[in-house]
Amino acid sequence: MKTFPSVMMTSHYFMRSSAGPGLTGERQTLLSKLSSRVGATNPGPLSEPAAPVKLEKEEAAVCEQRSSSNDECDQSKSETQTRPLSSHARRRRQLKVEYENSDTGVKTESWEPLDWTRQLGHIREMRSSRDAPVDNMGAEKCYDVDAPPNVRRFQVLVSLMLSSQTRDQVTAAAMQKLRAHGCSVENLLATDDETLGKLIYPVGFWRSKVKYLKRTASMLQLEFGGDIPNTVEGLVRLPGVGPKMAHLAMDIAWDQVSGIGVDTHVHRISNRLGWLRKPTKTPEETRRALEEWLPRELWSEINWLLVGFGQQVCLPVNPLCSVCLNQHSCPSAHKVSPAKRPKARSPRSPTPTTSHKFKSDPGHESEFKDEKLKQEVDCGGSKRRAKAKLDL
Repeated sequence: MKTFPSVMMTSHYFMRSSAGPGLTGERQTLLSKLSSRVGATNPGPLSEPAAPVKLEKEEAAVCEQRSSSNDECDQSKSETQTRPLSSHARRRRQLKVEYENSDTGVKTESWEPLDWTRQLGHIREMRSSRDAPVDNMGAEKCYDVDAPPNVRRFQVLVSLMLSSQTRDQVTAAAMQKLRAHGCSVENLLATDDETLGKLIYPVGFWRSKVKYLKRTASMLQLEFGGDIPNTVEGLVRLPGVGPKMAHLAMDIAWDQVSGIGVDTHVHRISNRLGWLRKPTKTPEETRRALEEWLPRELWSEINWLLVGFGQQVCLPVNPLCSVCLNQHSCPSAHKVSPAKRPKARSPRSPTPTTSHKFKSDPGHESEFKDEKLKQEVDCGGSKRRAKAKLDL
C-alpha cells in the first residue's frame, strides 16, 4: 500500500480566515473580491504575503475612483451654475433694459418724441421775426437797464409775479407805472396797499398780488439784503413765486439755466405736439416731462419760442393750423372742438314738445311738417307787411 506525503492546503479557497486578524469589515470585503478575481484568472497556488499587497492596490484604486467621482460632481455643479439658462428660464426671468443717466445717476429709459427736431425747426422759422407780445413786453423787457444790478433783478421778479394770469400788454403797462413810481424793495415797502393796487391795476388778481409784493419785499430786505435769492429753492420760498417764475428768474436775472419755465402756452403746445410721453394736467408735470428728454442747451430757448408761437399761431381757441408748418406732423392739427350746444330756448334750438313728438313717434312727422310750413307762411306774411310799410 502506497503512502502519500501530507499536503498542506494553502490556497485561499480552503482558508476560512485568509484576511488575518485585525482586518475591518470593509477590508475583508475588498479581500474577498480580490481573492475571487485572482482565483478566476489564476487558479494556481497563491502565497499568503501577496494578498495584503494587492489589497492595498485595490484600496488605492477605490480611493482614486472616489476622488475622481467627487471631482466630476464638482465639475458638473460648476457647469450647471455657468450653463446658460434655457428658454423657459429666460421667459421666467425677464430683464428690464435701462439706461443710466450720467447727470443724476438714476437709470431711466431713453425716450424722445418722433420728429421733434423738425418740428422745432419749423417753430424757429415761424418765430424768426420775433414780433410776438412776449418778445417786446416780456420779463426781459420790463426792467430798467440803468438801475443797479440788485434793483434790476428785483424788477425782473416783480414783472414775473405780475404776469401770472395776465397778458403781456397789461403786465408791461403796470411795470411802466411801477418804474415811474420807483420799483425797488425800499420804495415798495414805503408804499401803502391802496396806492400800490392803483399802480398795478388791472393785472389779474391784483389785490392778492399787492399782498404778495409787500411780503416779498419785506422778506428780501430781512433775509437777503435787498436782493433776490440766487437759487430756485430760495425763490420758491417767496410769497406768490412758483417754479415757473423761479426758473425764469434764474435765467433772466442770474443768467443761470436751472430748469424750463413752463406757462400755459408751453403746457398746451407740448401736449398738442405730443412732446410728452403721456398727457399732463399741470404745467409742473409738463416741466418734469420735458426735462427728461429735451437737451439742456434748449431749456432757455424753449420758453420764449413756444410762448410766442402760442400767442400768434397755436392759439388756445381756434388755432391757426392752416398756416402752421407743423400741420402735417402735429397729432392735434385741424382738430376743432365741437360747437357749443344752443341754449334751451334760443331761436336755433327746437321746441321741446315738437322734437319730442318727432323723435318718439314717427306718426307725428306730418304734423311736424305742417307746423313748420305754418311758421314759414307766417314769416312770409310778416315780411310782405314790412315791405308794404316801406313802400308807403
